[in-house]
Amino acid sequence: MTFSFAEQIEQAMATMAEQHSRMAAAAKELEAATASATSKDRLVTATVGAQGQVVSLVFHTNAYRTMAPTELGAAITEVLNTARADLGERIATRMTAFSGLGEALRASMTEGTELDELFAPLKAMRPGYAEAEAAEERRKHDRQEEFRG
Repeated sequence: MTFSFAEQIEQAMATMAEQHSRMAAAAKELEAATASATSKDRLVTATVGAQGQVVSLVFHTNAYRTMAPTELGAAITEVLNTARADLGERIATRMTAFSGLGEALRASMTEGTELDELFAPLKAMRPGYAEAEAAEERRKHDRQEEFRG
């Protein structure tokens, strides 16, 4: 089923508005995100915020008082880096939901319409078009295989 250009623009605008609200919600969620890590010996727990700032540093025992400064520094550095890495991974995972948005929007505006037929010769003239098409087909195939398990 093909839609008129005006209907496609309306659909694209609705999609953009939906994606904008999803992005705003994700940004708000990630601004408030924190991650914590505890050292293996349960000496210290560090909590970091979304910007990598130290939110809290809690010592669970008094053992830090007898530690060498370099040993204490290494323990604190390790929990801070672990907490930051965990939060970074969560942020990256959350943001993958928005990957391919531009491609989807572009496809909604040109695929299956008279514009697609009009642009086909121009697309084919673009340098690297054949390679890009082959890569896209491989990506689609890989996604289907990934879905099948």
